[in-house]
Amino acid sequence: MKKLSFYSFVVFLLGILFFTACENTFDNGPGLDESTILPEQLSIDIPSALSQDASILKSAPVVDTLKGREIYGHLRFFIHAGDHAGRTVKHIIYAIRRYNIDQVKTVTYESEDDGRIKNLVVVEGPEFDGRTWEYGLTITDAESEGEPDGGKAMQIFWNHQNPKEGITLIKPYNLDRTNEREMAQAMFRIDYSGAGELGYDRHMIVSIADMPAIDPLLAPFAMDGMKMFVGKKGDKVDVYGNSSHPNAKFLTEKVGYNWAFVASASVEDDVAVVELGLPLSTVDAEGRAVLLEENSIYNVLYSEVKTIWPHASDEILNAWLTNTEAPGFFNKHGFIQGGEAPGAEYLPLVDRIAGLAPYNPKAIANLEINFN
Repeated sequence: MKKLSFYSFVVFLLGILFFTACENTFDNGPGLDESTILPEQLSIDIPSALSQDASILKSAPVVDTLKGREIYGHLRFFIHAGDHAGRTVKHIIYAIRRYNIDQVKTVTYESEDDGRIKNLVVVEGPEFDGRTWEYGLTITDAESEGEPDGGKAMQIFWNHQNPKEGITLIKPYNLDRTNEREMAQAMFRIDYSGAGELGYDRHMIVSIADMPAIDPLLAPFAMDGMKMFVGKKGDKVDVYGNSSHPNAKFLTEKVGYNWAFVASASVEDDVAVVELGLPLSTVDAEGRAVLLEENSIYNVLYSEVKTIWPHASDEILNAWLTNTEAPGFFNKHGFIQGGEAPGAEYLPLVDRIAGLAPYNPKAIANLEINFN
C-alpha cells in the first residue's frame, strides 16, 4: 500500500496515473498540462495590506483590552484565516492540474499524516448545491465511511468549460486524525466563480465553521467561524464579511461579537481601506446602517466606557477611542490610522467600500457547512 501526506497526495497520483495519462505527463516540462480537466484556479489571493499571518502575534505585545488600533489590526489576522483556506485550494489545484485525471475513478492510499487508509474518487456529472457539475472529486477516510459524515475529508465540484467555477469543501479531521482534538468538527468551504456574474472578473466566498473552542483566558478573541466574500476587478480587490468570536468582550459583561467588515484594496499599491463594526453575534440584521454605523467601533467602545464609568474623564475616553474613527487605512505593514485618508491613493477605495455591506451576524454565528 502506498503512503502519502495529504499535501503531497498528488505526487502519488503521478505514479498511479502514468498508465492513463502518460502521453501528457511530461509534455509541458515543469509547466501545467493544459489538457487536464482541473481548472486553473478556484481561489483568489488577498493583498497583504488586508491579510496578516497570525503567527506574528507570537511576538506582538500582550494587551488586556482592545482599542481602535488593535481592533482594526486584528481584522487582518481573521482575514488571513480565510485567505489561507483559499491558498490551500490553490496549491492543491496547481499540483493535480499537472496530470490528466479524467479517467481516474478510484484511488486508495495510506496517509503519511495519520497512517490511515484514504479513498480518492473522481466522477463526472455529480449534483451538489442544487446543480449538476461537470466533475467531482472526493477523498474519504476509509475506516470512517460508515460514520454520519461519511468519512469525507475533501470534496471539489467544478466546471471546466468557461466560465470556470467550483466549490471546495474540507474537513481536516478526516484528512489527518492526529489533529482530532483541535479540529474534530471544523469545516471549510470555498465557492469560486470566474463568470463575472457579480460585476467582478472573478470572486470567491470563503466559509469556516465549527472551529475548536479555546479557553477564553488564553484567547478571548478566538474565532469560531467566518464568512468572507472576495471579488477581484482589475487592480482592485473588494472583501466583506464577518468573523464570529463567541468569547469576545470589552469592559462590560456583554460577550460574543462579530467583526463585521467591508474593505477594498489595490493590488498594485498594496494599500487598503476598511470599515468595521462590532455587532453582538446575536444581532439579526443586515445592512450598513445597523452593522457598520450603529455598531461602529467608536459607538461600541464609547458605550462600553460610559457604562462602566458614566462620568469618565475626557482623558479616559480619548484613550479608549483613539483610532476608532471610520474608515481604517492600511498598507503592507499594517494599520496606519482611522478617520482621515493618509494619501490620495486611498480615496478610490473609500468610494468602493461605500457600496459594500457585511453578512447577518446571527447567521454567521450559527453557520453550518456540510458535505454532499
